[in-house]
Amino acid sequence: MLRALTSARAALGPRAAGGVRTMASHQLLVGPPEVLRKPLCVPRRLLLGPGPCNLAPRVLAAGGLQMIGHMHKEMYQIMDEIKQGIQYVFQTRNPLTLAISGSGHGALEAALVNVLEPGDSFLVGVNGIWGQRAAEIGERVGARVHPMVKDPGSHYTLQEVEKALAQHKPVLLFLTQGESSSGVLQPLDGYGELCHRYKCLLLVDSVASLGGVPLHMDQQGIDILYSGAQKVLNSPPGTALISFSDKAKNKIYARKTKPFSFYLDIKCLANFWGCDSEPRTYHHTTPVISLYSLRESLALLVEQGLESSWRQHREATTYLHERLQGLGLQLFVKDPALRLPTVTTIAVPAGYDWRDIVSYVMDHFSIEITGGLGPSLGKVLRIGLLGCNATRENVDRVAEALQEALQRCPRNKL
Repeated sequence: MLRALTSARAALGPRAAGGVRTMASHQLLVGPPEVLRKPLCVPRRLLLGPGPCNLAPRVLAAGGLQMIGHMHKEMYQIMDEIKQGIQYVFQTRNPLTLAISGSGHGALEAALVNVLEPGDSFLVGVNGIWGQRAAEIGERVGARVHPMVKDPGSHYTLQEVEKALAQHKPVLLFLTQGESSSGVLQPLDGYGELCHRYKCLLLVDSVASLGGVPLHMDQQGIDILYSGAQKVLNSPPGTALISFSDKAKNKIYARKTKPFSFYLDIKCLANFWGCDSEPRTYHHTTPVISLYSLRESLALLVEQGLESSWRQHREATTYLHERLQGLGLQLFVKDPALRLPTVTTIAVPAGYDWRDIVSYVMDHFSIEITGGLGPSLGKVLRIGLLGCNATRENVDRVAEALQEALQRCPRNKL
């Protein structure tokens, strides 16, 4: 009997013999790519765009540390230290403070899918690409979105916001503190208090501004604040910072429906990050190495001090503006008080194609600057001075590169 069964299995082949294919049951259709037999080659560049930017040496070293488990007690300790760092840079005592496994865009989505429910009224300041994205996500959630559309380079006054709050009665207002696509710095003092008078929560994007301009989450009445790791923090893209006030937390925990995203469900993430009193349970595998880097980025900012960092960016950008104006270039944002100290926008000089200038600076000087984004595309050049890149030396380098680009790039004089 055993001999007969063995013969039958051999005749029928691996599929009928138990459903398990051997490694040789099919030939490989795709061979090993030759390009991956070569060593990785990454050019050395000075990243003076709106981000990501060059990594600080200590952050770069953290990325080379060995992996530990994402649920090891040592990893939980690192996560707790990150939370304290976020509370410092945000200037908040909110217990519901954590890092998102994703870019700043992921934090925006986390805020909206958790706070908004279908039918909620959502007021959005759309003066650049980030307001456009917030409105798009709000529509996908099923909220009733009310965009306050302004041209790139504009900001929102308290009077304009109050009029829209009275008209639309939103549960949430979105504003971008540092609109990196247009270089505008949105004032925040008084906006949280105004929102709360109308029973509205205030959500602020600080991806391009955190660490470069004063920001006081609790004192300014901001209910949800988020940022990214790849700007002033000089960390790799892929982690984002977020915090929720008690008012925002109560709105989330009183939802009638579950958030559309499990991955970004703040109630689950709050538990995993130790923001509640319950034992931590698995939610997802966090980017351990990226969290090492984020921890070191926050540590560097703690050691420098927020006020020192704000001063560094203000002084470096003031010098940049002087050098640019010395070249005959015009700053896109007219009011000096509304210019973002981390990302400067320059009106594309008449007769030039912005792409020629950007390409020349990259090809001849290995310096990245960029053009506009979204509504500012074709209108501006953007230069970022972010974190350790915010130095007079870097300003001199990019100014010299721009001077040569303006001399060498073709210009239509008609």
